[in-house]
Amino acid sequence: MARATYYRLRRPPTDPKPPREALRPPRPRSGPASQPRALAAAERLAVLDALHSQRFRDQSVEEVYHTLLDEGLYLCSVATMRRLLRAAGESCDRRRQSTHPPKTRPELMADAPNQVWSWDITALKGPAKHESYRLYCAIDVFSRKAVAWQVHARESDQLARAMFDQAFQTEGIPEGQLTVHADRGSSMTSKTVAQLMDDLGVARSHSRPRVSNDNPYSESQFKTLKYRPDFPNRFDSLAHARQFCAVFFDWYNNHHHHSGIGYHTPAQVHHHTAAAVRAARADTLRAAHQAHPERFPKGPPTPPELPTQSWINRPQTTPTHTTQPPTKNQPKKTSQPA
Repeated sequence: MARATYYRLRRPPTDPKPPREALRPPRPRSGPASQPRALAAAERLAVLDALHSQRFRDQSVEEVYHTLLDEGLYLCSVATMRRLLRAAGESCDRRRQSTHPPKTRPELMADAPNQVWSWDITALKGPAKHESYRLYCAIDVFSRKAVAWQVHARESDQLARAMFDQAFQTEGIPEGQLTVHADRGSSMTSKTVAQLMDDLGVARSHSRPRVSNDNPYSESQFKTLKYRPDFPNRFDSLAHARQFCAVFFDWYNNHHHHSGIGYHTPAQVHHHTAAAVRAARADTLRAAHQAHPERFPKGPPTPPELPTQSWINRPQTTPTHTTQPPTKNQPKKTSQPA
């Protein structure tokens, strides 16, 4: 037992103390009647009549106050005028405010190649401090293959149009099949690129303003590029940048085992050869299990599954959690002490 508890139990019971609220003096009622400095009802009505008059109905409160003050008339302070207008529901902005609807969250799904492309432009440092080159790159969201890329000394919508024109011819994109997603850069939202998309029947999609994760596939590929061990701090020339990107994209498309597509190469998924590769992997794992089953206590291993869908902002579905009562033979869960 605590010492304070022991002495409290030894004390004889006393009368309970009155509540603290009973000791306080009654507070005055809020409102004009309780304030001796408050305006009377007639004075408040006179202030509102002056503010509603034809002379002052389109003027600000400060303008009305100082105009009356120059004429030798004082009704009340500026704060009181504002308080009376606010109480009457007339304190608001008289100008028409422009309202913009919220930007739609892009939700794109691809279950086969050449359905959704993602493209972006990144800077590559040049030999000088303020000199840089621009890498244009478009990738397939489903297969992760870089379907088109170019390196130029500047950013231009004409160069982007030329890249897409060549990519559409190479891939043989039919009308109404492809959606191209990008952020809201000047080249991405240019009229030149938009006219090319409209002429070829390609739908366009853009990221929301001030949202950094609406174009994740292109950003992830640029990170893979710039985190390569042989990526230079600066490129010596434009030819050097193009030579490095040619080697990188050949490795990325044909030799890089991408974790997002079951550790297949983008070219295998893009050209529909990944199923045969996965079947060969399964045969190799099955043979290894048959040779040494004791090394696989969980059974024969299986290679990763092939991708079925790729999303940009997958719709979020809220799971429904149902609480089931414990059965007759199942005890209820009790909290265990730490």
